[in-house]
Order: sequence, then C-alpha cells, then structure tokens
Amino acid sequence: MEIIRTADANWKGSLESGHGLVSSHSHVLSEDKYSFGGRTSSGSKETNPEELISASAASCFAMALSKTLRP
Repeated sequence: MEIIRTADANWKGSLESGHGLVSSHSHVLSEDKYSFGGRTSSGSKETNPEELISASAASCFAMALSKTLRP
C-alpha cells in the first residue's frame, strides 16, 4: 500500500511584513503561522521553514536510532 504525505502552505504580503500558513493533511499542523520574523526574531511565536526541516530530520533520526537500538 502506498503512503502519501502532503502539506499545504501559502504566503500573503511582503517578505519582511507578510506571513504564511502551513497545514498538513494529517491535521497535525493546522494553519500554523510561519514568517520571516520567525527566522530573524528570537521572540517570535511563529515557526520558519528551517525549524520545520530541522524537526523533520530530528524525528526521522530518533525513529531510526530507536530501530537500531531495539530491533
């Protein structure tokens, strides 16, 4: 059986003052905000693409390590 994972993202406004919404079809992410400010401001409550990629890589690594340590 083929498993397909998808997500949607949109952006409104300019790079500096705009923001986007990202949602996954599993509904784990549901119109979560991301922005340029999320990249450049330590106090931002919004995520950014780099943070999402880092979380994805870290979770894949944790699952692979778990499989290796507990076959």
